[in-house]
Amino acid sequence: MHILSLFLIILTSLFFTGIVVRTKSRLSGRKGPGILQPMRDIWRSLRKNSVYSKTTSIIFQLAPSVYFATVIMAILFIPFGNQQGVISFNGDFVFFAYTLALGKFFMIISSLDTGSSFEGMGASREALFSMLAEPAFFILMGSLALLTGYTSFAGIFGSLHFGSYISYGIGVLASFVFVTITLIENSRMPLDDPKTHLELTMVHEVMILDNSGFDLGMIMHAVNLKFAMYGAIIANFFLTPGFQWYYSIPIYFSVQVIFAMLVGVVESFAARFRMNHNPQFILMFTSISLLIFLGVLLMLGKII
Repeated sequence: MHILSLFLIILTSLFFTGIVVRTKSRLSGRKGPGILQPMRDIWRSLRKNSVYSKTTSIIFQLAPSVYFATVIMAILFIPFGNQQGVISFNGDFVFFAYTLALGKFFMIISSLDTGSSFEGMGASREALFSMLAEPAFFILMGSLALLTGYTSFAGIFGSLHFGSYISYGIGVLASFVFVTITLIENSRMPLDDPKTHLELTMVHEVMILDNSGFDLGMIMHAVNLKFAMYGAIIANFFLTPGFQWYYSIPIYFSVQVIFAMLVGVVESFAARFRMNHNPQFILMFTSISLLIFLGVLLMLGKII
């Protein structure tokens, strides 16, 4: 059953972005494409050959594969309720974070490898935003580890119980932080607009301007997998360890659908921030993580 989480995340990635797009279409008064249309677009890209500029080196050719592989590797750590992920050990959330960082590092140096000043600009923004989001993730996971006494994803979510107002507040704030980390990591609104065509305001999209064919398809699907992966982490806050799988799976899919619709609502009604306001916005979530840490100390009686 340890592979159940991997299977569910891969299944969710097939329709997650489609729900986001469909939600945006409905809110703007349009019928919109089918839920599986983004996957059809990815499949069309995967059937094409990649084109490489003479300026690029082997780094540019390897980066999409490394990026996709690191996302798959990170998914293996995600538990499902009281079921461990495919891989689980003490401190695995640290390995999880830096596995994703490795993939992002390769995408950054890949964009620099093209020799394009626009892609270099996007790479520098991507590196900055990821660096600013990292403290929020580690403070949050460290707080949950302190609360539960475990340092693995499976141990933390398997023993996480909500029974007081402070614990419910911690759960809500933690879910909120993970939602925003997902938007930051996938360069979505209000930090970036994936549909913009202005290079000066792009972040992630300008980094992959030179990618095409099979490479572009892998990058696009890796984004879908990351959305589903973070949605699975959020779903674990709502999966009581005592639930059987036939209760947990409907709850899991409900959380994923609500999460996808929430992303669609945010992208429909939220305006993108000015670029110089993005660092302040991201750092705000480090402050929220510190509030969670304070709440954990109150629950453990460390603060009187």
